[in-house]
Amino acid sequence: MVEERTHKSLWTVTAPARRYPALQGDVEVDVVVIGGGIAGLTTAYLLKQQGKRVAVVEMHRLLTGQTGQTTAHLTELLDTPYAELLSDFGALGARLAAESTRAAIEQIAGLVERLRISCGFQRVPAYRYAETDDEARELEREASAARQAGLLCTLTQQVPLPYPVKLALRVEDQAQFHPREYLLALAEGIQGDGSYIFEQTPMTELHEGVPCRVKTPNGTLTCRDVVEATTTPLNRVFMHTKLYAYRTYAVAARLEGPLEAGLYYDSKDPYHYIRTQRVEGVDYVIVGGEDHKVGTVEDTERHFEALEDYTKRHFPVGELEYRWSGQVIEPADGLAYIGRNSTSRHVWVATGFSGNGMTFGTLAGMILTDLILGKQNPYAALYEATRVKPKAGAKDFIQENAEVAFRFVADRLAKPEAHALSEVEPGEGRIVEVDGQKVAVFREEGGAVHAVSPVCTHVGCYVHWNKAERSWDCPCHGSRFSPTGEVLNGPAVKGLPSKKVR
Repeated sequence: MVEERTHKSLWTVTAPARRYPALQGDVEVDVVVIGGGIAGLTTAYLLKQQGKRVAVVEMHRLLTGQTGQTTAHLTELLDTPYAELLSDFGALGARLAAESTRAAIEQIAGLVERLRISCGFQRVPAYRYAETDDEARELEREASAARQAGLLCTLTQQVPLPYPVKLALRVEDQAQFHPREYLLALAEGIQGDGSYIFEQTPMTELHEGVPCRVKTPNGTLTCRDVVEATTTPLNRVFMHTKLYAYRTYAVAARLEGPLEAGLYYDSKDPYHYIRTQRVEGVDYVIVGGEDHKVGTVEDTERHFEALEDYTKRHFPVGELEYRWSGQVIEPADGLAYIGRNSTSRHVWVATGFSGNGMTFGTLAGMILTDLILGKQNPYAALYEATRVKPKAGAKDFIQENAEVAFRFVADRLAKPEAHALSEVEPGEGRIVEVDGQKVAVFREEGGAVHAVSPVCTHVGCYVHWNKAERSWDCPCHGSRFSPTGEVLNGPAVKGLPSKKVR
């Protein structure tokens, strides 16, 4: 049971997917979409509805990446406070941010109704609440900014939680759903009539030109436009100076008492996010939080334990049946990057969704569809991927990139964690010095040893072991690798090379 909870989200277990073939041979389409999550599938579906031939290529299975690890809140409450958006993007920018996320929610609602998708879509209120006087004062400031941005919201002390709070910002007409059930229905609408979905098909090279070519191990896709919907763009080094990768954790438990349906967010740092969902006739509470920068924590198990303890203390639950983690990509200035990639004419990117992946992923599909078709989109300028805003997020930009530079040097100079393979326990990964060279060593429970290069294939930082998830994680730009070196998360596209050890 522990193994199941460790590796499977509620969504993955309760909505099994059909299998799609891997690419075998060469294919020509109008648009290639790299990535089979919400941004990629929404973009592909909307483009196909406009008459384009599309091909979605996914390196693993559909919806097993970050979309499969979401907590699936559909809300206009962004991770970046509206008070900050007003300061950095002006009144118009803050209003457009609110309008665009509302448009994304309505896009999902419209598709659910039109396609009759059974995914538990439900309109609910959202509450951002304060538990201390300082948090309440900050919340009052945020309420004023949110109203100025156009949110339908009020301040209230009436919050339907099983514990007291001082104050809450209530936002009307938000929503929740089962993301996998929704997106599997979109996938069914993509396949066929000259359009394709290819699973187990990693991109190895991307050549922009007229036409563009996307190379994979078993064939090449030729197209006019390419969309990178891969959480982080692949090997786009300049873009990664504006993106910061964090791990986030979630648990789900059966409710054994009442909890009103809604989206709930506390004001801690990092904050907790809470919602309910009925799945297969069972009511669950889903709690997320405990965020930290990728590759900076080895004992990630303690984050799961802290989240489980929080859930048991705050809600009427029995056994916690599911637990999972995901990757959150924070943008430098607080808003997603959606649009044409720097120096490109036919390569488009969608990234930096922060904790709002479901709404920003849907919005990405809406914006990119219009841009590829040559249509005006009212939100494209706000989310332009090439933008650089020196004022917004300047402190984080300097701090995060200074940390990348530090990691690049410090991890090379750091002492190895072990000097002999015998020091690596079963189920453990460590950086070991073997014959004067550092190698990343993982030992299976049965004793077999796997050794790979510790140097991330993206820009050369050293990877760190992630104990709970059994992966090698890069703290610089968030690439993650399996114990044997295969790519789990980009921006890296090549695995860690194997090393021979005695």
